[in-house]
Amino acid sequence: MSHSFFTTYKEAALSGRYLTLSHITPLLEALQRKAKVQVAGHSVEGEPISVCVVGHGPVRVLLWSQMHGNESTTTKAVFDILNWLTSDEASAVEARSHYTFCFVPLLNPDGGRRYTRENANGVDLNRDMQTCTQPESTLLRKIYDEFTPDWCFNLHDQRTIFGAGDSGKPATVSFLAPAFDEARSVNECRLKAMAIINKMTDALQAVIPGQIGRFDDGFNLNCAGDTFQHLGTPTILVEAGHFPGDYEREKTRKCIFLALLTSIQTIHEIDIVEGVLEKYVDIPQNKTVFLILYTKMSLLIMIIQK
Repeated sequence: MSHSFFTTYKEAALSGRYLTLSHITPLLEALQRKAKVQVAGHSVEGEPISVCVVGHGPVRVLLWSQMHGNESTTTKAVFDILNWLTSDEASAVEARSHYTFCFVPLLNPDGGRRYTRENANGVDLNRDMQTCTQPESTLLRKIYDEFTPDWCFNLHDQRTIFGAGDSGKPATVSFLAPAFDEARSVNECRLKAMAIINKMTDALQAVIPGQIGRFDDGFNLNCAGDTFQHLGTPTILVEAGHFPGDYEREKTRKCIFLALLTSIQTIHEIDIVEGVLEKYVDIPQNKTVFLILYTKMSLLIMIIQK
């Protein structure tokens, strides 16, 4: 069923890696008929940053994408999920009764237009969540404080160099339950995030076996995920990575859709059972295993050109 959902609700207007405000504005306008869409703030260069609120249930979920302007795969998946979530399909109707979602599809529109990680001031927004020197990071914190989410999803892309442990396979999707302190302790909040990650990993193993990684959990309170986990909200980092031959990351996009769909189907009834931490730790950690291959290929090209 999940696979057919993706085919049915995939947003045909979005494709490729370069995704800007001009691409998503017509989609946000169309969504106004089915959801609450409003401009929540503006970027450094005055571009509108919109939020899309869907559902009326008690469990509140905040999701944001393209915090880094050149990381657009999850933004495509967000609109795929929104197409399903605002439909008349029975599972979507049920989801809206369980949840209230707040989506920020494009947090860094200036970076999106430039296709850069940073915003227009050259600041990495995901290292600005304590000082909040930038309008975009200030806005995300404001949305968090006002929406008071029960769950957060921090949606990113990761580089092609990452592999899933020593498997020899790329980390097509990686997850992280961010640390909330320097000791990288595990409390109930973090265990909840791990439990959902385990569910998403199980679902993806049928699609990309051996290609799911666990992102490094080094603590940095300047990061959004670490900040919100520290504040007591279960937070999940999702990293869209490489699938062999899929340089536009369309297959990865499907995997992100399936992961988010799985989380939506399970969060409202999640139960922390024995073995959650052990199963989470068993997910292979990301390794930069393809960097050496990339370097060797680059050297070979230089030799040939000479």
